[in-house]
Amino acid sequence: MTMTDLSNAPSSVQHHAILVVDDALDTLRMLGDALTSEGYAVLAARDAQEALERLEIVIPDGILLDAVMPGMDGFNLCRKLKATPHWAHIPVVFMTGLSDTEQILKGFASGGVDYVVKPLRLPEVLVRLATHVRNAQATRLAREAVDVAGLGTVVLDSHGRVAWCSPQAMRWLESAFGPQGSQQAQAWLQSAHERTEIDATMPDHSRLVARHMGQSGISESMLILHVAPAQTGTTARQPDVPLTPRETEVLSWLAKGKTNRDIAEILGMSHRTVNKHLEHIFEKLGVETRSAATAIAGHLLTRSTDAIANHR
Repeated sequence: MTMTDLSNAPSSVQHHAILVVDDALDTLRMLGDALTSEGYAVLAARDAQEALERLEIVIPDGILLDAVMPGMDGFNLCRKLKATPHWAHIPVVFMTGLSDTEQILKGFASGGVDYVVKPLRLPEVLVRLATHVRNAQATRLAREAVDVAGLGTVVLDSHGRVAWCSPQAMRWLESAFGPQGSQQAQAWLQSAHERTEIDATMPDHSRLVARHMGQSGISESMLILHVAPAQTGTTARQPDVPLTPRETEVLSWLAKGKTNRDIAEILGMSHRTVNKHLEHIFEKLGVETRSAATAIAGHLLTRSTDAIANHR
C-alpha cells in the first residue's frame, strides 16, 4: 500500500498523510480503505522497521500504531519517534486490544496522544484521528509563527527532553552553548520548569531568555525564547568581585541554569559544599537570589576568568 492520489481528496483533509502500523494485514486493509474514503493519503507498515523506512521518505500528519507487534513493539517505536526531533511532532494514536489502565498509561507515557481499543470502531477512529491531526497542524503553524515574530519555541516531552525546536531557537541555543553544547542546553532548558524564567549569556553579552509557558499538549510543555539586551546598572558596579576558581566554576554552571544537585554532580562535590559556595558568591555579589546572581554572571565571569589566568 502506498501514497494515494490526493487530487480528489476533500478539502478538510487534503494533503494529510496517515501512517498505519499493524502486523495484521486485514487491519491494514480495513483502515486503508476507510482512510482513503475520507481523502487521506495512506502509508502502511507491518512492523516497526517498515514504519521507520516509511518515515525516512515521508513525514505523515498522524500515525495509527498497533501497541503489540513482533520485534519492537508500538510503545518502544513511539518513544523512538518522540526522541527524534523531526518526527516528534507527529500525533500517535495507539490501537490496542489491551484496555487495562496499565497499558493505557504506558501508551501515554511513551508519547501517544490517544488510544482506540480493538476491535476497532471505524467512526470513532476517524473522528479521534481527525481531531489530533487538526490540533497538531494548528500547533505546528503557531510554533512556526513564533519565529516570524522574532521569538523562538522549544517543546519538551514528559521527560524534559527536547521534542521540537524552532529554527530560531536552535540558532540561539547553538550561539549560547556552542554546536557541541547540546547536553548543557538540554539541562538549561529543563531548569526552566523549576524557575519559570531563566537566562544564559550570549557571546555578545546579550541574554538568551527562556520562559516556561505551561502545557502545550499531552505530556508536553512549551518554552518561549527571546534575546534581551545585556544587563546594566548592577552588573557595571561589580567589576572587581574576587571570586575563587571554585566559586567561578559554581557561578558558571549556575548561570547556565543548573540546579544545586546538577552542580554537585558535575563538579564532584556534596550539595552542602555547593550551598556553601553559593552563600559566599551571593555575599560577594551583594545579591540574595539565584536569579540576581545569574543576571550579573555573564560580565563578571569574563573578568574573573581573566583575573585567575593572570594570577596563574
